[in-house]
Amino acid sequence: MPTLFPFLSRSVLRHFYPKLCLICDAVAPAPEEDLCTNCQVRLAKTDLHLERENIFVERFAGRIPLHAAAAMFTFRKGGGVQRLVHAFKYEGQRDLGYRLARRYGWELSDQAHFRDVDALIPVPLHPRKLRSRGYNQAKVLADGLSEGLKVPVVEAIVRQKHTASQTKKGRMARMNALQEIFAVENADQFAGKHILLVDDVLTTGATLEACAQHFLKVPNLRISMVALAIAEI
Repeated sequence: MPTLFPFLSRSVLRHFYPKLCLICDAVAPAPEEDLCTNCQVRLAKTDLHLERENIFVERFAGRIPLHAAAAMFTFRKGGGVQRLVHAFKYEGQRDLGYRLARRYGWELSDQAHFRDVDALIPVPLHPRKLRSRGYNQAKVLADGLSEGLKVPVVEAIVRQKHTASQTKKGRMARMNALQEIFAVENADQFAGKHILLVDDVLTTGATLEACAQHFLKVPNLRISMVALAIAEI
């Protein structure tokens, strides 16, 4: 859908019309909403949370034994979900991520395989990137999920090294770059528990895999994962 004023930049439009739809910039959404009705309907939502066996789980087959995994949206280049993720990560729209995650937490709470989660563990940012961005998007998502699922957030993973963006690398290149970057403090506290690792977008899965590796030796631990979006491959 074209914008009302195509000659104006998105930032200028937002200054004069802060409540325009985040995707189409053409229609004011309903109160307490970020998107117009038309864009909400057209968003590429998934039903991955409804089944324990799905494409998210399959991406970790043979590497991480997942109890369950799900993503709210399918990420396609140039699509509305990409616009949402960009606004959330790079334009300071942290409330957007929180509200989406809270809504998804309510949906997950209806599924037996997510109902008994004991802790939500966000993928961490390096302190340098955290200072630059102002917030960890995975922590914001975990906080929203926490309200929906009624499960505490535990920041158990520490990022020890700063790395450049991994978005253009394949899985093996990412895994090589992520070796020894993460550490887990007191992993044994999760013995016999069910944890839910949280990230923003699942692409190759290398980041979540590098985090999950630190929990594999914890006795009787079930590992699940959730992301705001899963990228098409």
